[in-house]
Amino acid sequence: MLGISEFRYWRRLMLCRPPISCLRCPIQRVFAAIAMLSFGAELSAQEQTLKVLCYNIHHGEGVDGKVDLIRQAEVIKSCSPDLVALQEVDDKTERTGRIDQTARLAELTGLNGRFVHQLDFEGGRYGQAILSKFPISEVTLHWLPGMPDRERRIAGAVVVQVNDLKLTFVTTHLHHNNESFRQQQSLQLNQVFAKHAETLGLPMILAGDLNATPDSQPLRTLREEWQSATEGQADMLTFPAVKPERQLDYILVRPKGRITVRSVRVINEHVASDHCPLFAEVAVQ
Repeated sequence: MLGISEFRYWRRLMLCRPPISCLRCPIQRVFAAIAMLSFGAELSAQEQTLKVLCYNIHHGEGVDGKVDLIRQAEVIKSCSPDLVALQEVDDKTERTGRIDQTARLAELTGLNGRFVHQLDFEGGRYGQAILSKFPISEVTLHWLPGMPDRERRIAGAVVVQVNDLKLTFVTTHLHHNNESFRQQQSLQLNQVFAKHAETLGLPMILAGDLNATPDSQPLRTLREEWQSATEGQADMLTFPAVKPERQLDYILVRPKGRITVRSVRVINEHVASDHCPLFAEVAVQ
């Protein structure tokens, strides 16, 4: 494959000769074509387009009261995602039949899975999970502010190897009925991942059920450091699934210049969980 210097050489050579001469010189045409292909390949190698899904699965339970991971796996597979952030995930609890839901969903979707333990519950564990088409490393749990006697909130972060590129992918689930806690948690997320950016210098994607509307203070705080995939779009309603009235689920990215949102939409699935999934395509450099 020709490098940029070789490409420039052949481009100058082509430009300094009359067009007819170029057409009559097969060897020049061949080298020019190779140079253009090589240069285009180098540019495309600098960018990866990723499909990202955020889905609160309500421990596998749909609005019809049935726990059905196969149904939820079909929702996930319909999007062909590269990265999935899952909230409200059970791990071998009594209420969901002692099933490791992360492992089961990974098996059903053909993705790699990692569970992030939030609390002990009904003889098992409860928390969040990440599914990834790519290898996962450096799984980290970050505790967020809140009352010790209530459900503790977390952010689970992994480093994902996407071909020649590494990035940080984060799942989180903020407090559901106290905006003061959500604000503290949003500030903590900004602080934690600002330090993370300084240390690793990787592009980041944060996805989760933030239990807050776009005009709320916690979202305004997060947007000081992150770009929301749904910025300025009023129709990205994700909850309740049966008849969505507000947006609670988000995909956010940082930093500008290295990661760009190409498209975003709500997946219109109204039975499998009490939330509709949010899907985005992002370009990462």
